[in-house]
Amino acid sequence: MFKKDTNTGKDNSGYYNSGDYNSGYYNSGDYNSGNRNGGHRNSGNYNSGDYNSGNRNGGYYNSGNHNSGHCNSGDYNSGYSNSGYYNSGNHNSGHCNSGEYNSGNYNSGFFNTDEPTVRLFNKDTGKLRSEITIPYFHLKITEWIPEEKMTDQQKKDDVDFFVKKGTLITRSYKEAWSLAWKEMTPETRKQFTDLPNFDAIIFKEITGIDLTEKEKPTCSGKIVEIDGKKYKLTEV
Repeated sequence: MFKKDTNTGKDNSGYYNSGDYNSGYYNSGDYNSGNRNGGHRNSGNYNSGDYNSGNRNGGYYNSGNHNSGHCNSGDYNSGYSNSGYYNSGNHNSGHCNSGEYNSGNYNSGFFNTDEPTVRLFNKDTGKLRSEITIPYFHLKITEWIPEEKMTDQQKKDDVDFFVKKGTLITRSYKEAWSLAWKEMTPETRKQFTDLPNFDAIIFKEITGIDLTEKEKPTCSGKIVEIDGKKYKLTEV
């Protein structure tokens, strides 16, 4: 049974609150009816911002969830005043917009109601985003290495590793791409090279992965007929 003295704040009806006037649990802010909020006046849960009715918001005045921006009714927005989802821009009712005031999707401009065709490798494809399959993978810019898997050099670089039981390493963007490319299956690699407008030079400029050298063509195994006789070609 919980006790009132589990709260360090004032006038809480919930438990384990360090803030004041909370009816939820584990709040460090004030006037929360939800749980585990670090902000104030939240009715949702796990908010670090204030005045949220949604959950897991880092911004303010959100009724949606997982927003780091403010005043969003949609989810997963880092921008402001969005009713759509996954917007990094502001005032969008559509989804996945980095621009503003868009009711369409995937727009980087302003006041658009449609969906633009996608540019790949510096050229327009004439295709919508929904018509193109972009391969996704985890790019390990940072990676947690547990103590038992750390190298001797990593232990030298992080003298406090034994306290944390591991270390967080950071890679450059192109270093992370190099690791990811090595870990990819041939099928996944082919998804990249099969993209519309694929350009090996641009791909190398962005990722550091050099695909500009084409494989030498081979005729090995090919059957040819000379003077009525068949011969099987082999590499010299």
